Amino acid sequence: MKQLNLKPIITEYQMEELPSDEQFLVTKAIESTNNSYAKYSHFHVGAAIQLENGVVLPGCNQENAAFPAGLCAERSAIFAAGAQYPEVAVEKIAIAAREPSGELTATPVSPCGTCRQVMIETETRFGKPLRILLYGRNCIYAIDGIRHLMPLSFTEF
Repeated sequence: MKQLNLKPIITEYQMEELPSDEQFLVTKAIESTNNSYAKYSHFHVGAAIQLENGVVLPGCNQENAAFPAGLCAERSAIFAAGAQYPEVAVEKIAIAAREPSGELTATPVSPCGTCRQVMIETETRFGKPLRILLYGRNCIYAIDGIRHLMPLSFTEF
């Protein structure tokens, strides 16, 4: 028997410690929480992605009574990029969330499994890791590549 030790590498930052372009991206993700349609969960998630060409695109969760017909913020941003800039790599994604009280979450929220799988496919498609910034009022987690959050991932075979 052999045991594998898979250790994610996550760096914790305060907003002012991030480079200015990443502060901007996180701010856009926070702003995107205001556009969320979360009538059922009241958990408003916003995302913002930065493409290789410098374009920043927002995303936010959109719920629907015919669950699971809604869409997460991360996928709405990534899919918008694929529709508008199909040949341009996604470099970074920032994610933020508001609790039902309307307050931004104290700790960073991480993407669901489906969003993680979409991020893996995005990394695979463009052949480079995606920098992920997860916002919380107390800190921001930075992850260089989705495989740190989902090390045993499903990819094409």
